[in-house]
Amino acid sequence: MPVPPLAEVLGLEPHPEGGWYRETWRSPVSVTLPDGRVRATATLIHFLLPAGECSAWHRVSSDEMWIAHTGVVGLELGGSGAEPATDASYAVGVEVAAGQHTQVLVPSGVWQRTVPGEADALVSCLVSPGFDFEDFELEA
Repeated sequence: MPVPPLAEVLGLEPHPEGGWYRETWRSPVSVTLPDGRVRATATLIHFLLPAGECSAWHRVSSDEMWIAHTGVVGLELGGSGAEPATDASYAVGVEVAAGQHTQVLVPSGVWQRTVPGEADALVSCLVSPGFDFEDFELEA
């Protein structure tokens, strides 16, 4: 898979769900969750979705805030059941007058995926409590 130019400039790597990413910040403060897991209070990544690419259904055990930078990411939410079923869709982008959302919250445990767009799109994802791959589930 060729590395998209913006991924190269930002030092992004392929993400297991699809797209490209790099953690840009991890809070130095940690929290112990009710189930005993210890996590940073928050983490932040760049996430690049090249034109025509998508990400697989997945969910994390923390709230995730998508923040638009360039382009438009089609984001689908699939509920919190055993299997995803699309129940909401958002265009994450900066053209608010065109109905895009500059920020979208994906609550903890909710399935999510991205759908292919016509142009590359860059967002940031802020996760709290902080992201850990132990808390990440891809649809089987």
